[in-house]
Amino acid sequence: MSFSETCIYQVKPQKAEEFESLMQEAKHFLEQQEGLLLLRLIKRGYRIDMEQIREGLPPLKLTRIVKSVKYVLYWEFDTKENYGTAQKNLYGSYWRSIEACLVVPHDKYLGEELFSFR
Repeated sequence: MSFSETCIYQVKPQKAEEFESLMQEAKHFLEQQEGLLLLRLIKRGYRIDMEQIREGLPPLKLTRIVKSVKYVLYWEFDTKENYGTAQKNLYGSYWRSIEACLVVPHDKYLGEELFSFR
């Protein structure tokens, strides 16, 4: 049973480029973590409303930034223990630089896999 974290970052608009560059740099570090199964970073660029859903239409591209640029980081590990070690390593290396880019502290959602489809 794998262990996952989904993390939501709200980045200051003027820091978005710096954040993306930092995360690209951190990616190489994160890929070295023992037990890492999957790592994804997504930048929110679309929205969907009920009309799109009902009609089966594609989502609408965002045209402006209101308060922050939102990113979602998803990473999955083989065990909670390897996840914990990776968190310690991340916080000891990149965390202060990441935190300086944020509007508010990030949200973390943690849990064990219930099912997967690949």
